Amino acid sequence: MNTTLLESLLDQNICLVIAPITHNKEGQLLNTNADTIAQEIAKAMSKTFDVTLIYSFEKNGVLENPEDDDTVIKQIDQDSYKALKQRKVIFAGMIPKLDNAFAALKNGVKKVIIGKAEHIHQLIKGEAGTTIINK
Repeated sequence: MNTTLLESLLDQNICLVIAPITHNKEGQLLNTNADTIAQEIAKAMSKTFDVTLIYSFEKNGVLENPEDDDTVIKQIDQDSYKALKQRKVIFAGMIPKLDNAFAALKNGVKKVIIGKAEHIHQLIKGEAGTTIINK
């Protein structure tokens, strides 16, 4: 990861938008999991900055009931994550998102928050979404 380039762009107040497209070194483009790309960038940048990783998507956060946006789980640690997976509260695409969140925390990222894109200002302040913590 070219963190020097990223740091230079950020120093110039350039807002970075990074597409999750990678390649197989033979010219074949691959649509890589965006959560994984974000986690790798966050880990790399955490060597220089205090990094908060925010995963924003269409839900208010990690939900106790996927059909009810008002059932946001405020905080998840490794133990509660395992229990939620066993109960099938967390399944499918949420599993790699949370696996990436915990990997980021283990590798220098200070904070990970998951929530709705439209609530980005509240997510940044820690007033919305689900905060992922190491315990």
